[in-house]
Amino acid sequence: MEFISLISLTFIPLLIGFILIYGTIKQVPTYESFVEGGKEGIKIAVSIIPFLVGMLVAISIFRASGALDAIMDWFRPFMKMIGVPAEIVPLLLIRPISGTAALGMTSDLIAVYGPDSFIGRLASVLQGSTDTTFYVLTVYFGAVGIKKMGDALKVGLLADVVGIIVSIIVVAFIFGTK
Repeated sequence: MEFISLISLTFIPLLIGFILIYGTIKQVPTYESFVEGGKEGIKIAVSIIPFLVGMLVAISIFRASGALDAIMDWFRPFMKMIGVPAEIVPLLLIRPISGTAALGMTSDLIAVYGPDSFIGRLASVLQGSTDTTFYVLTVYFGAVGIKKMGDALKVGLLADVVGIIVSIIVVAFIFGTK
């Protein structure tokens, strides 16, 4: 275990050192390239801000309006039928929209039900097995000016659905449902 810790602590510095040495050997102006990359990163970060604010406002309105609770009530019978706790539904709905909101919901579920409960384990696995599809499309695609994102949306949501299904199956198989 100590060997793995040693590797993990030294990998990034060694990788950065290797890149700098390799760039110097290839006569690439490494410092200037780094500074240019930093400038470009700041420009991208500033261009993302309006999309980020818009997404956060939309999420706040969605949660405050009670729409999330209404959708949860609608899904409750189906979730009970397939043996999945209804408490997971808000996480399933908010995860494709906001990673921060989903992390907050996961933390709440773990605080209420415990990290070793089925709900806590399922929430944790779902958090790591799905992505913030709408967030990625809105913020990053919007920042670079991509207008046609229909196929990316379909593939992203399909990946989320597969991640949800596999998470439920794996957690139920490994840990049992109760």
